[in-house]
Amino acid sequence: MKYLNIKKALEAWRALQPLKEKDRDRLSRRFTVDFNYNSNHIEGNTLTYGQTEILLLFGKVIGEADVRDVQEMTASNVGLKMMTQEARVKEMPLTQNFIRTLHKTLLREDYTVYRELPGGVQTSYTVHAGTYKTRPNSVITRYGDRFEYASPEETASLMTDLVDWYNEAEREGKLSPVELAALFHYRYIRIHPFEDGNGRIARLMVNFILSRHDYPMIVVRSRKKSEYLEALHQADLAVGPVPADGAHVELSDIKPFMKYFNELVATEVYNDVLFVSERDENVWWYDGERIQFRTPNYSKILNAMQSQPTLTLADMKEVTGISIAAIQKLLDQLLAKKYVERGDKDGSWRVYVTQ
Repeated sequence: MKYLNIKKALEAWRALQPLKEKDRDRLSRRFTVDFNYNSNHIEGNTLTYGQTEILLLFGKVIGEADVRDVQEMTASNVGLKMMTQEARVKEMPLTQNFIRTLHKTLLREDYTVYRELPGGVQTSYTVHAGTYKTRPNSVITRYGDRFEYASPEETASLMTDLVDWYNEAEREGKLSPVELAALFHYRYIRIHPFEDGNGRIARLMVNFILSRHDYPMIVVRSRKKSEYLEALHQADLAVGPVPADGAHVELSDIKPFMKYFNELVATEVYNDVLFVSERDENVWWYDGERIQFRTPNYSKILNAMQSQPTLTLADMKEVTGISIAAIQKLLDQLLAKKYVERGDKDGSWRVYVTQ
């Protein structure tokens, strides 16, 4: 993985085409959970990976869950489906209306945010779904300084420039899909056209561009959020603080982010290759991580749980031939990693690692 590059990853991916229907379905299920969980978790959603999987694949809510986070995750999946469908219509140019509709889908409706200012003064503002911002927005960076995005007054014009640039660049074909996606992401983030949801829209649009050009879609992993934000920050330092400058950058201006993005795409694509092609009973996957268990006993237990979710320890001993003491030790490790979970009500096992 250390020496992997996009060219080699894509060559390996294309060598597997066309995928069998079973493998396409496996990848689709895995991506659905991974993308929605990570893109929302980066922004503070509190649903666990397991809760996300059960919600999106089975439509059920397990354990304690914030209602707003459940609604947000469900809407995110609707947005993902909408984006992938739109990406298939390759003859249609990108429009601002599509981006605003995607945002409306994610946020669902307008809502009010209440804040307490220093001195106890209460204030509030409305977040508009599907409408460009009506108030300035900014971020306090990890280094403590304030970074301003485009003003409400210039946002519509900059978004027109962004969409026009993208359609023209796509027609010209001088940039690769990966370069297009990275440059669009950075330019979009410097505009920050909405009051909320900009990061989620940016990551959806990255995959819109990749999918539109028949590239595998990717996931920005929440556990690597700091790398993602640092790459953006380093590019910001190189570009400067003026939002309009950031909204019109070229690839040569954002080398730190481009380097990060190249490595991200190469890693994600190669992991897709491994997920589809590798056949090893001791290899499982969890949230984009390849897990190679040291002993086949893990796989014996996991397979038993999947086939018979209500197994007791005694049942597992009977099925796997492993001692109860050894089973308990392995179970403790699986539970600690959150690879499996025990249902509170029915006591059935839920397995979140996949092969």
